[in-house]
Amino acid sequence: MSEKLTSFGLLVLRIGVGCMMMVHGWQKIQGFEAMSENFADPIGLGPKMSLILAISAEFGCSILVILGLLTRLAVIPLGFTMCIALFVVHAEDPWATQEKAALFLLMYVTLLFTGAGSFSVDKALFGRKKVEADAKK
Repeated sequence: MSEKLTSFGLLVLRIGVGCMMMVHGWQKIQGFEAMSENFADPIGLGPKMSLILAISAEFGCSILVILGLLTRLAVIPLGFTMCIALFVVHAEDPWATQEKAALFLLMYVTLLFTGAGSFSVDKALFGRKKVEADAKK
């Protein structure tokens, strides 16, 4: 497969997963007051701080993923958020409930390994050498 085709596939993946996750973050922003008292607090920071961190990942990091800006760094908090959702918050739920978090997690792990591809701000900022160095690793 050509590099351009692979990079186009990564662009589609980044835009798709980023937009879908932004919806979850936006819903949390819209319902912040109502959710802030009872939001799950699996790591002991308090419900309000846990909600703020989830919003930062789901909305803020998704913007970075869509742009392809610091993609590998941006997917780390997103992946962590999905691990918490999958293995802690929804641990006792049926697979139908867990599946969405698992799929998001798989996409974030994929982007962690591949990077953003050529059609990205990362490519524009760091240039060809960065993309080639990542491919050789």
